[in-house]
Amino acid sequence: MDTHGSHTELEGREPESRHEGAAHGPTTTHARWGAGSPRLIITRDGLHETFLINGDHARIGSAAHCELQLSEIEPMHAEITHDENDEYVLILHGPASTSHAQAQIPSLHVLGEVLRSGAQIVMGPWRLVFERDEFADHGRPYGGRAGGEGALDPEQPPRPDYRGHQSAA
Repeated sequence: MDTHGSHTELEGREPESRHEGAAHGPTTTHARWGAGSPRLIITRDGLHETFLINGDHARIGSAAHCELQLSEIEPMHAEITHDENDEYVLILHGPASTSHAQAQIPSLHVLGEVLRSGAQIVMGPWRLVFERDEFADHGRPYGGRAGGEGALDPEQPPRPDYRGHQSAA
């Protein structure tokens, strides 16, 4: 496995926070662009590695041009794109099983899956789990669900306009 220097242990690291000086408590998930240390936890046969998603595009495959190189999968098996809504989207080019069904992503005009913390992707012998710190993972506003699974989450205000913060892909 080659992660081109992106392998990083997160232990002992100060958490990113947009709440400096603010009272602690549930808030929206409208953190700054790309916040929350988006990453993949990669496992296989006792191996456990972390791949930080540092840019707005990460290719996954066995080819040398992929940011995350994994053996025994297609040369360009999948990619993760950071879209205009500050979401990380999985786009598959090879066979895989995922946590959720693929759907049309309006911002990218492709079939893909918006990744939330805990989303699992299995490609060949590899299991990848997407993680993003809760304060920036747009899927669960105001600290998650109150009252258990199936309870309604309160509405958040509209997202900020992230367009000016996008990197050139």
